[in-house]
Amino acid sequence: MAYWLLKSEPDAFSWDDLTDKGAKGEPWTGVRNFTARNNMKAMQIGDLGFFYHSNIGKEVVGICEVIALAHPDPTDDTGKWKCVDVRALERLPRPVTLADVKANPRLADMALVRTARLSVQPVTDAEWVEVCRMAGLPPAKRAKKK
Repeated sequence: MAYWLLKSEPDAFSWDDLTDKGAKGEPWTGVRNFTARNNMKAMQIGDLGFFYHSNIGKEVVGICEVIALAHPDPTDDTGKWKCVDVRALERLPRPVTLADVKANPRLADMALVRTARLSVQPVTDAEWVEVCRMAGLPPAKRAKKK
């Protein structure tokens, strides 16, 4: 299993919007960056991701799960863009702001800091555990799902 960070502008599609979709989730459409597309192509069912509110809030607010592998993005007429389907799993007890991430030396190499504009990013195991810790998740919820 791998970890990811998926960005969305909350006035376009928020954590609450994803939560409202329930178990059926939602396709992560509209990504038009080759690196982000390739990251989605690498995702596997069961991978977990941080849901990040970009532009407004600039904070990690929840954890989502990949529920469908990369498939053609229905909002794309060219056929070259892909999307995965995700569902909301858990709202974080405390949002983790971009400022919090940047202030933490353990997260200095995180893609969120280095390639801030990338909308779908990998997250290392150590980064996952640290952001979960900062969010107030208990240790048992910070580790990989079995």
